[in-house]
Amino acid sequence: MSTHQWKFFTAGGFDQVKLDTGADLMNLNQLDQKLWVALACPTTGLEFCSKTAALIDTDKDGRIRAPELISAVKWAGSMLKNPDDLVKGGDTVAFSAINDSTPEGKQLLASAKQICANLGKKDATGISVADASDANKIFVNTVLNGDGVIIAESATDDAIKAVINDIAACMGTLPDRSGKTGIDQAKTDAFFAECAAFDAWNKKADDDKSNILPAGDATAAAAAAVKAIKAKVDDFFGRCRLAAFDPRAIASLNRSEAEYLAIAAKDMSISAAEIAGFPLAQVGAGKAFPLKGGINPAHATAVAALQAAAVKPLLGDKSELTEADWAALQAKLGAFECWSASKAGAAVEKLSIKRVREILGSKAKENVSALIAKDKALEPEATSIANVEKLARFVRDLHKLCINFVNFKDFYDGGEAAIFQCGTLYLDQRSCSLCIPVEDAGKHGAMAGLAGAYLAYVDCFRKGSGEKMSVVAIFSQGDDDNLMVGRNGVFYDRKGRDFDATITKILANPISLRQAFWSPYKKLVRMIEEQINKRAAAADAEANAGLANIATATAAGKPGEIKKPAFDPSVIALISVALGSLAAAATGVAAILGKMAFWQIPLAFAGIMLMVSAPSLVLAYMKLRKRNLGPILDANGWAVNAKAKINVPFGTSLTGIAKLPEGATVDSTDRYAPKSSILPKLVIFVLILTCAWSFLNDDQGRLYGWTDGKCGNPPSKEVSEQREAAKKSAKEKAEAEEKARIEAAAKKTAADAAAATNTSTNAPAAK
Repeated sequence: MSTHQWKFFTAGGFDQVKLDTGADLMNLNQLDQKLWVALACPTTGLEFCSKTAALIDTDKDGRIRAPELISAVKWAGSMLKNPDDLVKGGDTVAFSAINDSTPEGKQLLASAKQICANLGKKDATGISVADASDANKIFVNTVLNGDGVIIAESATDDAIKAVINDIAACMGTLPDRSGKTGIDQAKTDAFFAECAAFDAWNKKADDDKSNILPAGDATAAAAAAVKAIKAKVDDFFGRCRLAAFDPRAIASLNRSEAEYLAIAAKDMSISAAEIAGFPLAQVGAGKAFPLKGGINPAHATAVAALQAAAVKPLLGDKSELTEADWAALQAKLGAFECWSASKAGAAVEKLSIKRVREILGSKAKENVSALIAKDKALEPEATSIANVEKLARFVRDLHKLCINFVNFKDFYDGGEAAIFQCGTLYLDQRSCSLCIPVEDAGKHGAMAGLAGAYLAYVDCFRKGSGEKMSVVAIFSQGDDDNLMVGRNGVFYDRKGRDFDATITKILANPISLRQAFWSPYKKLVRMIEEQINKRAAAADAEANAGLANIATATAAGKPGEIKKPAFDPSVIALISVALGSLAAAATGVAAILGKMAFWQIPLAFAGIMLMVSAPSLVLAYMKLRKRNLGPILDANGWAVNAKAKINVPFGTSLTGIAKLPEGATVDSTDRYAPKSSILPKLVIFVLILTCAWSFLNDDQGRLYGWTDGKCGNPPSKEVSEQREAAKKSAKEKAEAEEKARIEAAAKKTAADAAAATNTSTNAPAAK
């Protein structure tokens, strides 16, 4: 259970741990890995020091995993008095910051000071990454450097040098810190084991030489000659046995005349492949195999080798072989074949048995092993020198890796770019800052497509140096109207170098809500354009076909005529119906708008547009809120452990849109602006006039009333009756109100009179 007090921040729609102190880093092993943003990342393709990444990757599998990062942090923190120095970073490690209370730390501090002294910096108070890297130059051309690998120059005796070279030639080499290649104890042990096995195997032949090596040193050549022709000789004697069984088969066994005629019709060489499958010699009952003459030309060379290398040394100088001779020859080589099949120590065979026995007879193994042990004894000192560079790099780079691995602070805080961001793409008046390097766009796209983002794969080329790279850019603002394969832009890497950039592949997804809102209308326009293009293409094809017919007829001396399509009277009727429908629709819309207040009309249009765009907006919103960085990085070898969302506000910050500078002025005069035609304006004017006329001259009779009956149609009977009823109702209401007013005034007058009478009657009594 973790005893450290953790702090978290929320970004990307999930909680991420803060790594603000050395204590946070040193307790990473206590943080539940389910709370890590990533659990693994590649060592290459990052804006991160590749040498530092290689030092963290202890198993050298090309990936940094959580345990390796924890181990690196633990080691670096233990080498420092205050782990907070890992958070501070910096290119230099102060000597006073190194923890010299442990033997390893004390040795490391001494090595760091010695390195600076060797570099002429005796008064230095710290060591930089550059100085620590230069320390490795100490190992250049060294013969003993503590890595357990020795080179030929490590030995002072020529005989030992020769053995080291033999081991390297037979068993392969390893890189030495000196920059050369050499051998280690494992290769030495394997070499001498091979030598012993090879010697024992050869000793078997020496002990039974007459049986295993019947031809002496030439036995191997004899066995090879027999093996090369064995299948054909066995075939020959098999055919002869069949011929002895039934002479009628002889003609077929020697191949038919037709087969020879087919071959004779071609150009042949002495080793013609066409006859390689024919018998080795003419087949006959009980016939011996001829060694000199009458041989199939395709195998003549192999038969000659058999006679010279095997038959003559083992059976004597024969001109032919009987089947018994052939069996005897193979029997003589049987022991050799068994011995050869059990060969051991093949890795050192190239040295010859004489050289192998010479090495085994000397103290070469002891001398080489002693030399390796001498080199290995320097390991603590050499490792300490190497650890100085390791510590300097870890102090500079570890915290940066942690805030791009354990959390994604760099990515979400809007400051320095994350280590997986390789630069910025400028294209289509936009800048895309979320660009990630890829090796195989096809393989990457299969996984990255699940991110729900609009991805453009771009090939980048720098002409000056010939450098090439491929990146995937995320477009998260604007629209995709002008984004297409083949479009060119410019890519700037993190060093500010520019590359020519060309889009090679697109994975389309919604870019923004604005794009989604206008999407239905753009689709409608594209559909209309496609239909117009189809009709125009069909008409053009028909016209071209007509012209081709005329040209053909003219060339044949028969001038043709262009056939004019017959006039179809129904066209006029269709046009009339269409215009009438449009007019009726316009009248209907105008009538509806006429019943609305002026301020309601814009709201009505806005509501209609919202209803049309609502489905696209809903779908786009659902996809945009699920937009996730995880699959894009996973396709690059990461193991992202969280839903690293790219919501709409954050996505907007990743893609910049072209904006005029603050305070800039614009001269809108364009001397090349296309001249406007009066026809569209006239059409619009006529439409507006038609709608206005329909609105004013409807059954309400507005125009008729405004002009006192001089223009327009009077209101319909129903409207007139409604208006008369409304007037009558208003008149009756007014009369009732007037009557009520009069009655109220009369009542008030009577009340006032009664009050006055009462006052005059009571006055004398008061006196």
